[in-house]
Amino acid sequence: MQNETVIAGFGGQGVLFTGKVMAYAGLEKDLNVTWLPSYGPEMRGGTANCTVVISDEEIGSPQVRNPRAAIVMNQPSLDKYESLVAPGGYLVVNTSMVNRKANRNDIKIIEIPGTELAEELGDKRLTNSVMLGGLAAKADFLDLKSLEKGVEKSLSKDKKSLLELNIKALKQGADSVK
Repeated sequence: MQNETVIAGFGGQGVLFTGKVMAYAGLEKDLNVTWLPSYGPEMRGGTANCTVVISDEEIGSPQVRNPRAAIVMNQPSLDKYESLVAPGGYLVVNTSMVNRKANRNDIKIIEIPGTELAEELGDKRLTNSVMLGGLAAKADFLDLKSLEKGVEKSLSKDKKSLLELNIKALKQGADSVK
């Protein structure tokens, strides 16, 4: 079993953090993991994406052409990654930040108004956790318990106060697609 996920958006949307959470969740289950971040030179507002591979076997490469899942946080990311998701895979779309529907009928499309749901929780920076929770609710390779542990391990000491809010956001995302 090997699962590849691409998370993509603008810098500042928590894309790399989301990948780290997934990677730690995989480690929590004693699986092999790679986390490959990629971002533009801008601190905020530039492109950002990362690829996470989680497998029960040795991982040959952290690079992926056709991921089993993609979380797209904005319109440019939807435009870039929609066609790359492997048939039968998952495309999680932040409908708050896109102006069109996904066009494929050979993948599972999960639409979540991530930014609005995060704002209901009091902080739009939680959008990434909302989106990840939505994927976990539908995909067979993630579970909320492991992701909660992943959030705990991903937060630096000075951000530990955000643990409960991120866990709430994961659950909010999962509940939104059930």
